[in-house]
Amino acid sequence: MVARHDQTTDPALLDALLQARRGTAFFARKLNELSDAELDGGTLLPGWTRRHVVAHVGYNARAIARLIEWAATGVETPMYPSPEARNHEIDFGSTLSPIALRHLFDHSAVHLNVEWRDLPADAWHQKVKTAQGRIVPAEETVWMRTREVWMHAVDLDNGATFSDIPVPVLERLLRDITSAWHTRGTDTRLLVKVDGTDLAFGDVGAADPTTVTGPLPAVVQWAAGRGSHGVTATGPGTTEGSPAAPKWI
Repeated sequence: MVARHDQTTDPALLDALLQARRGTAFFARKLNELSDAELDGGTLLPGWTRRHVVAHVGYNARAIARLIEWAATGVETPMYPSPEARNHEIDFGSTLSPIALRHLFDHSAVHLNVEWRDLPADAWHQKVKTAQGRIVPAEETVWMRTREVWMHAVDLDNGATFSDIPVPVLERLLRDITSAWHTRGTDTRLLVKVDGTDLAFGDVGAADPTTVTGPLPAVVQWAAGRGSHGVTATGPGTTEGSPAAPKWI
């Protein structure tokens, strides 16, 4: 039997798919390390148990798969009927039995992977709409999923850290986060620098800014609102340590 393979031959897209699949495998490993009882434990996300995180990641795969179906058929298929429906779905998923919750993650990940694999090469450029209302080409869904699986593997609070996330993913995350700040105007007089690099984000032209610096994993962890360990801050507003990062999502 001939092995199935991705329909796209775009090297950059294939690399992106590989990163998403590696992130999915990493999340699966951290999930499988948890006992059923430990699924009730807390996470790095306030108000969410590990059950909520697993349910969210599972239903997120299904939602992204709907966008790929949209790209393949041309029939508009939103990620979610509404923000309320999305929240209800996660809350419901968190009440599933451990085996059902694990199956949700496994089956939804396989479904999304098959949708990606079978999408014709030219359909990757078809436009779809994200849950936030952004109009993007279908290829953007690969990054959307990459971000989810790598970060939420850390959120499980089961030993994974931002240092486990590949550097290209961390760099793009930092660009995404700081771009969101800039769009909202919440980065005024805030400068973010990464040790050992020329990377600088935020209000780079500000006089006397609040400057947050550190290794890339620590800076991204801080910017994503997951803690300030490993970063240092200087300038206004830093007398009591690193300031809280502006809201991202």
